Amino acid sequence: MNRLQEKYKNDIVPVLRKELGRENIHSLPKLDKIVISMGVGSAIQDRKRLEEAFENLKVIAGQHPLKTRAKKSVAAFRLREGMEIGCCVTLRKRRMYDFLDRLITLALPRVRDFRGLNPNGFDGNGNYNMGLNEQVVFPEIKSDKVQHIQGMNITIVTSAMNNDEGRSLLKEFGMPFRVDK
Repeated sequence: MNRLQEKYKNDIVPVLRKELGRENIHSLPKLDKIVISMGVGSAIQDRKRLEEAFENLKVIAGQHPLKTRAKKSVAAFRLREGMEIGCCVTLRKRRMYDFLDRLITLALPRVRDFRGLNPNGFDGNGNYNMGLNEQVVFPEIKSDKVQHIQGMNITIVTSAMNNDEGRSLLKEFGMPFRVDK
């Protein structure tokens, strides 16, 4: 069992029970999935950029990503319907906990000028969205082999009812939220 899974069962569940005032552990918020996506707008001109982003995401997530396609044509961007313009991967269960552990302990501390995550990145249903500007913050990516810096969006989907429950769940996992004054 993963370190964060054990932490959830042994440490976080009792804290959330007390904090939320619920006895049933199945009513407590938990992680459902993590979705990582990379939009590669420059893939319209240079197909190699999409392939590089695809391979980087494959290494970061530990599973095969899905290439995303344009839903409709936009003439101003020279974009045709059906063109491959990005990639995404959905992590569940063990891989989700492995990725979250690497994100919190290894990747976020390596972000340049990191002062904490925005606490307002919640969507109203307890799900958290964040963005990273470069993929080289993950130790699996060899920075000397990267030709193009690519950002990514990370969505952490929880079973929380509202933002406060989701925030307290992620805070217990160790997400370094910024304290705004």
